[in-house]
Amino acid sequence: MSRAIVGMFAGMALAFAGYFGGFGAFLLVAALGAVGYAVGRYLEGGARREDLRVLFERRNR
Repeated sequence: MSRAIVGMFAGMALAFAGYFGGFGAFLLVAALGAVGYAVGRYLEGGARREDLRVLFERRNR
C-alpha cells in the first residue's frame, strides 16, 4: 500500500475522531498514531534507538 493511501486513512481517522469525539479524541488518535508509526518503523528495521536520542539532543542545543 502506498504512503499516500496510508496518509489518507490516517487523515480520515483523525477527522472522524475530531468530529465525533472532540479535540481530546483528536489528540489521542494523533498521539497513538505517532506511537504506532514509531513502533512499526522500529520493527521494520528502518530506525534505531540511537536515532531518537540524537534527535532529542539536537533539539536541546
